[in-house]
Amino acid sequence: MNDQFAFNLLDLIGTFVFAISGATAARQRDLDLFGVLAIAFITACGGGIFRDLCIGANPPAGLADWRYLALAMAAALLAIGAYPLVQKLQQPVLLFDAAGLGLFAVSGAQKALHFGHGVEVAILLGMITAVGGGMARDVLLNRIAVVLRKEIYASAALVGAALAVAGAHYQWPAAASTWLPILACFSLRYLSLRYHWNLPRFRHDPRAAQKAAK
Repeated sequence: MNDQFAFNLLDLIGTFVFAISGATAARQRDLDLFGVLAIAFITACGGGIFRDLCIGANPPAGLADWRYLALAMAAALLAIGAYPLVQKLQQPVLLFDAAGLGLFAVSGAQKALHFGHGVEVAILLGMITAVGGGMARDVLLNRIAVVLRKEIYASAALVGAALAVAGAHYQWPAAASTWLPILACFSLRYLSLRYHWNLPRFRHDPRAAQKAAK
């Protein structure tokens, strides 16, 4: 499996998974059909479009390749049609979001490396690919973006992207350099939700602020 085929496949799978996440979140907010389809596409392709603009892959695959739009629309319609079934999954948006997070973190990092960018750029763009669509979804649905909460989200994507870059640098076997980072990212995100692992959060102390003002 060559590099081009590998990250295209991951990108397409991630697009489908993230589109289900976006469509489900939009359906929960009682948006109409157009709103659900639009949120599904933005969630699925927003991070990848930003990545492609940054690395010089113009036009971005999410806009130029019909498969991305088709997969996003198919996933959205599936989420609408099978909404009662999707609802039976525990926290379905978070589950699909965790799966898409790992897929996009790895595909984003691999594509940045393929276009000749360095380690730091590849890791950062892998993370941005993973969290960009979800951030856009949350902003449009008037929710606090997941990446800005105390939960482990962007850091899980960062781990996945870093492992993907490490696998490419140290020439791990193809399966290990692709699926191990995806599994690591998904597991970290899922376990953090299950066991309530959080990053440190700094609370505002009104008394300290009053003292500082004196």
